[in-house]
Amino acid sequence: MSPATNSRTALVTGATIGIGREIAELYAARGVHLVLVARNAEGLALAAKDLSARHGIRCETLSLDLSAPNAAEKVFRFTEDRKIDVTDLVNNAGFGAAGRFDAIDWKTSDEMIRLNITALAELTYRYLPKLKAIPAADGGGRILNVGSIAAFQPGPLMAVYYASKAFVVSFSEALSEELSGSGVTVTCLCPGPTLTGFQERAAIAKVPLFKSAFVMTAREVAESGLAGLYAGKRVVIPGSLNRMAAGISRLTPHGITLKAVRRLHTQARGEP
Repeated sequence: MSPATNSRTALVTGATIGIGREIAELYAARGVHLVLVARNAEGLALAAKDLSARHGIRCETLSLDLSAPNAAEKVFRFTEDRKIDVTDLVNNAGFGAAGRFDAIDWKTSDEMIRLNITALAELTYRYLPKLKAIPAADGGGRILNVGSIAAFQPGPLMAVYYASKAFVVSFSEALSEELSGSGVTVTCLCPGPTLTGFQERAAIAKVPLFKSAFVMTAREVAESGLAGLYAGKRVVIPGSLNRMAAGISRLTPHGITLKAVRRLHTQARGEP
């Protein structure tokens, strides 16, 4: 296929599997060039080769652990050194861990905070001046932050993960308002249960929600997210059942929600 003529470039973190990989696929199909960031160097190389061959786009890759110190700065320097003008920033990378807060080793919780919160915020901070400089006639700058419907209630037995996603939603909505009129749009994608590798890493694959009608594919979630991004929506919750669940969570007293979420995760761990 001949090279794409699209002048836009999307930077996607966590881009080798799941929602991130599907978002990269959808961008490539639109002729948007890519910068893919993830830890898996082999997965990145395969994704870049595949997307470039099928869609005729340029695809740069950077293998990096975004939870490491100075990781966001390294990403920014990577694109600056290669004179890549990022127009769309997709903060997708993240992970969760299940269990009592004091039973999960601090290294894991610290990495979760660094990846789910710090890397997302710092990448946004570093790229924002360049995104604001993109003329409206060229589509302006776009930011897509991947949160979760977990953001809408506290999460006993996954306390840090739920709290980190609450940060993502709050930060995204506040930033969206700050940037109103600037030409930069901020969208927060809040998936419900999604078929990716996330649940295995978080040890929540047995949570009943992942065997219910709430479950969506990564492609379905990515399609909803990108459609919402291009429409300039602040928050996108894919799936009518997930939207209903998020609404109920916001209205239900926290005491009831806390017990319900704890029960879900207790059942998944095989506890009475």
